Amino acid sequence: MNATHAQRRRFLQILSGLGLAAFVPPPGVRADQSAILTRPIPKTGEQLPIIGMGSWLTFAVADDPQALAVRVKVLQAFFEAGGTLIDSSPMYGSSEEAIGYCLQKLDKTKDVFSATKVWTTGWQAGVRQMHRSRALWNVARFDLMQIHNMLDWETHLQTLKAWKEEGRIRYIGITTSHGRRHAEMARVLAKEDAFDFVQFTYNIEDREAEQRLLPLAAERKLAVLINRPFQRGGLFSRVAGKPLPDWAAQLGVQTWAQFFLKFVVSHPAVTCAIPATSRVDHMQENMAVLRGPLPDPHMRQRMIDYYNSI
Repeated sequence: MNATHAQRRRFLQILSGLGLAAFVPPPGVRADQSAILTRPIPKTGEQLPIIGMGSWLTFAVADDPQALAVRVKVLQAFFEAGGTLIDSSPMYGSSEEAIGYCLQKLDKTKDVFSATKVWTTGWQAGVRQMHRSRALWNVARFDLMQIHNMLDWETHLQTLKAWKEEGRIRYIGITTSHGRRHAEMARVLAKEDAFDFVQFTYNIEDREAEQRLLPLAAERKLAVLINRPFQRGGLFSRVAGKPLPDWAAQLGVQTWAQFFLKFVVSHPAVTCAIPATSRVDHMQENMAVLRGPLPDPHMRQRMIDYYNSI
């Protein structure tokens, strides 16, 4: 069995294990494509739209009134298109403050699926940081609290278990953005069953997660958030001036951003991709991926081959 056939077989096994059908939108998506594509959080069945929003760099605008006004419009486009999950971190400068401002302006503090992170060492510092994040977002509680880049994860996990039990948070997650940490992440996920979510990098160029983390997440019934779906913009540099393939229209794809996002979210173990943007038009472009068909394993390989040929 060659590598391509082996990958296809593993892909189909994950599909079967998750109860998903390839190239078929989730139940309830009508032919008119008026409904949005969602995936269930494996441990609860709660549905999440397959495209969320990240905030690294794009929302760190301090108290600049003009920049904040633009971010309000970006978030408005996000919610109008059906988005719910917004991801941030204390690491992201003033992003949490800007998100909280925008949510209040739009009266969306009760509608957002709020996801942030604890990014410090020590129990007391972690608790203090998480309380500050909640105040900045102005939410009653976070839906998801993640341990950022596995920093002091054993200490924070004990706090998050207690907070979840007390109803202070709904879900527990852990993240990494570094491929060199994948082996360590796999060991953590195999060891601990308290996690509901895991977040890591995956895109059409960086597919290392297919080897271990994505199958492990499916096996452990973890929701998967994908960061850097555009490889920090590097994917766009590679395809600059290059046309989309004619067959991309079969997927409802009109732009390279949609091509890259459809590839990411079509993996059956992926729950939600979280691209970041500071532009309304780019947000609308990203959110269009919530409608239309997703590629099956054969089409995914075709997408890889075309990208690699550029």
